Amino acid sequence: MNKKQNYYFQTDLILLLLAFAIISFLAIYNAQQLGQYAGNNFLVKQMAFYVIGIGMIAAVQFLDLEQLYKTSLYIYLAGVILLAFIPISPDIIAAPRNGAKSWYTFIPGLTIQPAEFVKISTILFLAAVISKHKEKFEVSTLKTDIQLLGKLLLYTAIPVFLIMLQPDFGTAMVYLFITGVLIILSGINWKIISTLILSGVAVIAAALFIVIEFPGFAEDTLGVKPYQIDRVMTWFDPSQQAPDANFHFERSHMALGSGQLFGKGMGSIEVNYPEAQTDFIFSVIGESFGFVGSAFVVLLYFMFLYKLVTLGLNIYKHSPFGAYFCFGFLSLMLVHVFQNIGMTVGIMPITGIPLLLISYGGSSVMSTMLGVAVIYRVAVEETIQNDYLFK
Repeated sequence: MNKKQNYYFQTDLILLLLAFAIISFLAIYNAQQLGQYAGNNFLVKQMAFYVIGIGMIAAVQFLDLEQLYKTSLYIYLAGVILLAFIPISPDIIAAPRNGAKSWYTFIPGLTIQPAEFVKISTILFLAAVISKHKEKFEVSTLKTDIQLLGKLLLYTAIPVFLIMLQPDFGTAMVYLFITGVLIILSGINWKIISTLILSGVAVIAAALFIVIEFPGFAEDTLGVKPYQIDRVMTWFDPSQQAPDANFHFERSHMALGSGQLFGKGMGSIEVNYPEAQTDFIFSVIGESFGFVGSAFVVLLYFMFLYKLVTLGLNIYKHSPFGAYFCFGFLSLMLVHVFQNIGMTVGIMPITGIPLLLISYGGSSVMSTMLGVAVIYRVAVEETIQNDYLFK
């Protein structure tokens, strides 16, 4: 293998992806053993999604970071257009599912959720916006910081607004979290950031207060769905809710607890609950592989997040754009992992946010792999720069 080929062999990222894939396949295999999923072969489909994702990683390596930087606006606009057409598309193209119109149906059995892919295009574009702004204004002022903040909020508000029309509150919150992290890391004056954080906390607190104290008003005037109110109320006080409202929490805790230290092993899953292969895949891992297996999964995510931090810091001098993409993708992984695992153990309200790289789902897996493809390209260019530096 020559030196140029060595640049494209990022051992740590390859091993991490391999570990995620194996865990995903094992967990999904166990999940589909439940009687409620008879006749569904989620495992084969998940393998196909991973194969497509690996193809994406290979394809992106033909582009360098400069090309991604220059095309980020067009990629972002393409994603926004896909989101904008969902509400007005006929049901044959975008059929409602579970009360939300969030998916395109190209052929029977093949659906794509554009909001998942637009997460990556938005991170890409926001990273380019921050990088370009810092290049233009080497010395920041209060005025330039407000300009940057305004641009970041505007470019995030567009996809968030379109996603809320579907409606998909959980996914919209992911976008806001990503932007919040990038705002903090962009170097904007802390006085501005503090004001923004306090305002955000006040809005969230007010919203929770209204939902808890005045659920009827929240439903009739603010458009909050009854199931969303139930989830928030169950999160705050499970003992006061109807038995069916606690069903997901109780079954998830039962699955995690029954796994004990080492789990029940392959093909021994017994606790039934909806969406075991997607939203509650961590419960499957806990039941199948116990505390040890669950802890290993958390450690694996920690290692991946640590890689994103170090990669972003190392590439910053050469490519601020690449660094900010790393930090944006880091925030995406962080919020998904914290929310998904948090809801299975009962410290977060239940949402439809998957455990990235492990939960079953074509849009989730392929969009995440697309983000990993850019991360892989950043790692390649960081390796090249280090090689030149020490020649």
